[in-house]
Amino acid sequence: MITYKTDDEIALLKESSLLVSKTHATLVEYLKEGVTCLDLDKIAEDFIRSNNGVPAFLNYRGFPNSLCTSVNDVVVHGIPNDTPLKNGDVISIDCGVELNGFYGDSAFTYHLGEPNEEVARLLQVTRESLYLGIEQAILNNRMGDISHAIQHHTQEVNGFGVVRELVGHGVGRNLHEKPEVPNYGRKGKGPKLKEGLVIAIEPMINMGTKNVKQASDGWTILTKDGKPSAHFEHMIAIKKEGTQILSSFEIIDEAISKNHNLYQMVAVEAN
Repeated sequence: MITYKTDDEIALLKESSLLVSKTHATLVEYLKEGVTCLDLDKIAEDFIRSNNGVPAFLNYRGFPNSLCTSVNDVVVHGIPNDTPLKNGDVISIDCGVELNGFYGDSAFTYHLGEPNEEVARLLQVTRESLYLGIEQAILNNRMGDISHAIQHHTQEVNGFGVVRELVGHGVGRNLHEKPEVPNYGRKGKGPKLKEGLVIAIEPMINMGTKNVKQASDGWTILTKDGKPSAHFEHMIAIKKEGTQILSSFEIIDEAISKNHNLYQMVAVEAN
């Protein structure tokens, strides 16, 4: 069953979402060669707790850490470890918090050093597809309009692989709620987008094949061909006066501009 949120609840969800974005921005300072994902995980947990939040992923269904850190061919759900990051690594960081009884959830993909042309294109196209999906996330459209916009830009126009097994989701008093938000689909299909719907849209796009496999740890999802993957995620709310993006990439981009170890993508916005 889909739960629709009041304006007051959306305001609380925005607070949670912005804490996630601020956590990302805090991590940016430390993203450089030699840092480990366990280092980043500790920094994130300390920051979230110091801002009266609770790490949403920690112990969620048995997940052992506060961040999902997915490096290179890891698509999502990477478990932080003590392997130092190196220049050339692609790392998507997915972070969630609980604050005042509501959840925030957002992911961003970073590149240490200057990427080659194809990796840069993967990151840029995946980020663009998120905003193209958001442009379709308007009152009385359908879920398939979001899904088709993402798939068209990433797969049909740019030739990348759209992961099928993992999808976006509703968010509220629970980290994962109905409805599911696939990154592939047909226009005009799926649930109608109604006022008060809050969802996380999160394209997970592979440089090569769309096919994935799961590691023996039961969490880590990898590309089947070993090529890199990218992942960007915003939480949004459907409102009569227009769609509201609850999380923020602007503060992440600003932090990246001060860290010369990281590649800075071209910022994009929903119209």
